[in-house]
Amino acid sequence: MNQPQNGKSGRTKFRWLRVFLPAVLILIWFVGAGLGGPLFGKIEEVSSNDQTAYLPESAEATEVQKVLGDYLGEGTIPAVIVFESSDRLTTAQSSGIAEAAKDLESIESVRSGVSPVLPSEDGKAAQVFVPIDADSEVAEVVNQVGETLREEVPEGVSVYVTGPAGFTADLVAGFAGIDGILLLVALCAVFIILIVVYRSLLLPVVVLFTSLFALCVALLVVWNLAKAGVLLLSGQTQGILFILVIGAATDYSLLVVARFREELRKVQDKGAAIKGAIKGSFEPILASGGTVIAGLLCLLLSDLKSNSTLGPVAAFGILFAMLSALTLLPALLFTFGRAAYWPRRPHFEPEVVTAENGMPSKGLWHWVAGFITKKPRAIWIITTIVLAVGALGLTQLKADGVPQSDLVLGSSEARDGQAALGEHFPGGSGSPAYVLVNADELQQAADTMLATKGIDSVAVTSADSPSGSAPVTADGIQAFGPPGTPAPAPTEIDGRVLLQGTLTDAADSDAASATVADLRAEFTGSSAIVGGVTATAVDTKQASIHDRNLIIPVILVVILFILMLLLRSILAPVLLILTTVLSFGTALGVSALVFNGIFQFPGADPVVPLYGFVFLVALGIDYNIFLMTRVREESQKHGTREGILRGLTITGGVITSAGLVLAATFAALSVIPILFLVQLAFIVAFGVLLDTFVVRSMLVPALATDIGKKIWWPSKLSRKDAPE
Repeated sequence: MNQPQNGKSGRTKFRWLRVFLPAVLILIWFVGAGLGGPLFGKIEEVSSNDQTAYLPESAEATEVQKVLGDYLGEGTIPAVIVFESSDRLTTAQSSGIAEAAKDLESIESVRSGVSPVLPSEDGKAAQVFVPIDADSEVAEVVNQVGETLREEVPEGVSVYVTGPAGFTADLVAGFAGIDGILLLVALCAVFIILIVVYRSLLLPVVVLFTSLFALCVALLVVWNLAKAGVLLLSGQTQGILFILVIGAATDYSLLVVARFREELRKVQDKGAAIKGAIKGSFEPILASGGTVIAGLLCLLLSDLKSNSTLGPVAAFGILFAMLSALTLLPALLFTFGRAAYWPRRPHFEPEVVTAENGMPSKGLWHWVAGFITKKPRAIWIITTIVLAVGALGLTQLKADGVPQSDLVLGSSEARDGQAALGEHFPGGSGSPAYVLVNADELQQAADTMLATKGIDSVAVTSADSPSGSAPVTADGIQAFGPPGTPAPAPTEIDGRVLLQGTLTDAADSDAASATVADLRAEFTGSSAIVGGVTATAVDTKQASIHDRNLIIPVILVVILFILMLLLRSILAPVLLILTTVLSFGTALGVSALVFNGIFQFPGADPVVPLYGFVFLVALGIDYNIFLMTRVREESQKHGTREGILRGLTITGGVITSAGLVLAATFAALSVIPILFLVQLAFIVAFGVLLDTFVVRSMLVPALATDIGKKIWWPSKLSRKDAPE
């Protein structure tokens, strides 16, 4: 009598656990999303787009930046106001400009120290330097300054706000839609693709909730770490995090959803089906996510902090994408059961599954797999040649940096202002080259600067001077006022003074970079170090090239090692890596031709190939992992050639859907008018499609089929014959 009652009690407890555990998981994710969701509007509180904040500690520009505030005043960013007329400025116009400039200090967040109006030699323009509080909403202040001046200046005078503050305002405006329109476009694209793929309304919502909750929890962790100063966040890191989490979480979810559908056809009980789905998708998701995380953490080796901080930020995103796909999604699928697939609910049909022997006997991917097994050698040779031809475009890639004025696509007042500045004044006005030098070497350093081509004039920072600096010539520091007036004393801190060299060329031009390089060469052996906007760009470029050359080989080795552990083979991982690298080369080569010939971009940042490599190789290898883990599973039962046929047939639909989703999410980055993000969006989206439809669908299966069971060398599977 007691035994049946105990058994019934055990089943009742188990039934309660089956209900309780999914409910708790869903509740935990809801709480995490509720805490992280409100932070979307507060990211600017913990992020920065200041390039010097991301430079290596050892960079000269970083050393100068650390002490710059001591000489020039803490916490300001200069705006250069350019007033321009088609003819020489009249007396009335000049007076009106001077009156308008006087009112600028009444604007909140404009610091005292607005410079006098400085006319150009041709008389057609004037400029004013305006210090803006760096802790303020710089973009709003820049807009307010521009609006105020346009209302007050005389008719016939154009006003431009440029300089560091102007370009900062451009970047802020460019990144403005990153937590609104970017997310909306990405989610809409994913939603449409999922509806088309599954022809269901509820399932796409379940998958999107899984992705969105993963992003909210990832943001919760990253935001608090950034607030604590553990991580650095920038606009581009934020955008990449959003896209990466949405794309990766959806990809992993599609694998679970496909496995759940398979299991529901085999078993009646949805609990058993969800266990089977988790068991079948756990290893490939863990391997795929682990590969991406390992690749991203290789960025910690970077000298450039914008790279080294992206690694852990994005790794947190991938971690929570994996966790949501393996915990939240199964809980939701268990809750809805077969209804999640409505109106195309999978039926319990074990007889059909047995008849199919676990593989559909018709359909597109069955035909593709059959076609590949007939002529594998011809297919992989032709595919390799086509990819190699596309990779030849790499020779046209111009990834040696772009001017700051070209970072934002579309119209730009700061860019127009810089062009006007260059027509009437030395191009580097407002963004000088700063030279920090021992006080006893002041005149020697000034003479070196004056003798350098590309330097228009030199001044020394001086608290005694009304303008904050005093001109330095070959005759020494120049006095203000009538003859006999003593020259201002330079500001000296810890035995060092700060010289300012006005560049003849725009601060973000190649010519200005060459001038900084020449200065540094001339100062070799002296105490002088060079900083400023141009030096920052030069140091950033050098660090980017160093990172690219170091990190790419390291990532390849790390991913190769992971694949060897996963597939218990050496040959298969080597071939997978080679095919993925070939695919990356093709994507980059085709992108270079598109950037130069169609979009006519001015070039690319050196970090673009590195980021493209990290995401394409780490994410592109995912699809090969999804395919080859299933192929290995099937090969153990049916032999290698049959395993390839079955693996490609079974995974073809889900991997193609995953590739389309990831390509669509990365393509969404192009709605942000920042050159770097638009280029990264094209490279990754095109590369993912290439991996999905060519490499994973054609090249890898054909190559593996041609090699046969030796593909698993040196594991036992390489010596295992197909069953009779």
